[in-house]
Amino acid sequence: MKLILKWMPLILLTMMSLQSFSQSVIDTTKIQIKKPIARLVIKDLIQGDGNAQEVILLNSKVNTLNQKVVLQDSIIFNLNFQIDNFNSILYSKRSQLDLSQELSKKLQIDLKKQKFKTKLISGTGIMIIIGTALLVK
Repeated sequence: MKLILKWMPLILLTMMSLQSFSQSVIDTTKIQIKKPIARLVIKDLIQGDGNAQEVILLNSKVNTLNQKVVLQDSIIFNLNFQIDNFNSILYSKRSQLDLSQELSKKLQIDLKKQKFKTKLISGTGIMIIIGTALLVK
């Protein structure tokens, strides 16, 4: 710490004795333009500023439209995915319906066979009872 305090005045003295450079020269060159040309230059500058702002606005519109396109693409993708899901569900339901109709037809055929067997057996039973009754008399 003591060393820094000793060196401080020396550093300050050295800095003050050095010449510093500054831009002390002022440019006094004047350019004179005639009024019609100056008006055209001003008009051109204003129009250039307006064009720059218009470019910025158009770029923001293009970015917004690009974002809308990306959003619509994602919506279309999701809708197509839903359509595929619905089609697969529809296919599975159709196959279930076909299977249930096939099983229903088989059950109807089996029911008809069973009814025929029941009628045949009941008819035979009646015949046996009548035959035994006739034989017993």
